[in-house]
Amino acid sequence: MLMTKERRPAIRTLRGWAIGVLQEAGAIHECEEHGWARDRADPHARERALDIARREPPDRISPEAALAEIRDVLDSIGDTCPECAADD
Repeated sequence: MLMTKERRPAIRTLRGWAIGVLQEAGAIHECEEHGWARDRADPHARERALDIARREPPDRISPEAALAEIRDVLDSIGDTCPECAADD
């Protein structure tokens, strides 16, 4: 049986790529009620995302720039949904 590697969808921005990689690695997830990205605080998932950035950066992007974007996105996402916190 012919097996092919599933390709990631085309991206429009480096930030969108980084968010997709973080979701794929399980490092972030969406608030089920409001849709905000939330950090899972899973060091293994973070390392998987960083490894993907090192090995498979987007076309014409250096591995260093891909790693920097992953870190920037992680730094911008909290572990709580802003709307859920406002409801309390």
